[in-house]
Amino acid sequence: MKSFGTLLNGSGTSSSSASTKSPAAGLTQTEMSRGIKEALSKGVNVAIDQLGRRNGFLDDAAVRIPLPSGLDQVASVLRQFHQQELADKFVATMNHAAEQAVPQAAEVFAGAIRHMTLQDVRGILQGPDDAATEYFRRTSGAELAARLRPIIARATNKAGVTLAYKKMIAEAGPMARMFVGDSNLDAYITKKTLDGLFLKIAAEEKSIRTQPAARTTDLLKKVFSSVR
Repeated sequence: MKSFGTLLNGSGTSSSSASTKSPAAGLTQTEMSRGIKEALSKGVNVAIDQLGRRNGFLDDAAVRIPLPSGLDQVASVLRQFHQQELADKFVATMNHAAEQAVPQAAEVFAGAIRHMTLQDVRGILQGPDDAATEYFRRTSGAELAARLRPIIARATNKAGVTLAYKKMIAEAGPMARMFVGDSNLDAYITKKTLDGLFLKIAAEEKSIRTQPAARTTDLLKKVFSSVR
């Protein structure tokens, strides 16, 4: 798979790269655009690196994917019959599926960054601490879900524990459906995967905006010190 930097190379924002001064403390439009792109790239890289590694979701309480609402009641029944390990293994399977899918988000994020307009850049720079993350949600959320869902579906289908769990719920009939409704596990895992990605990107974005130590290049220092 191409690196995130490679995916970004070769294209700038969808606007002129002229050195016109921007409203942000004397920054040129080029500096502003490059600075925002660099910050977004850093946030995406950090998120994918953290979550795409082994147990990236499972070992992080902030993003760990729990049993869907309702299935926790089924898990309670399993505990009564000393079969809690089935639920635990199912949770692990969901989280491993998420970590396998995360790297595939890089291309979508890179495309969103490449197609940013100057208006987008200004809005992000002068917006709240999660402005960039919300830009990604707005412009790429549906595409990310479409890209990740089949990967997650393949991962869950390959996992015998998940298949067994789905079969158990299906065969349990009306009682199980009373607990879980018609929930689609692949859709649920996809949503939780994206929630985790956006959470990590937002945390890195806030760090860059509020903590000078997180601005690891001269460009980041110049751009983000201009709006604080």
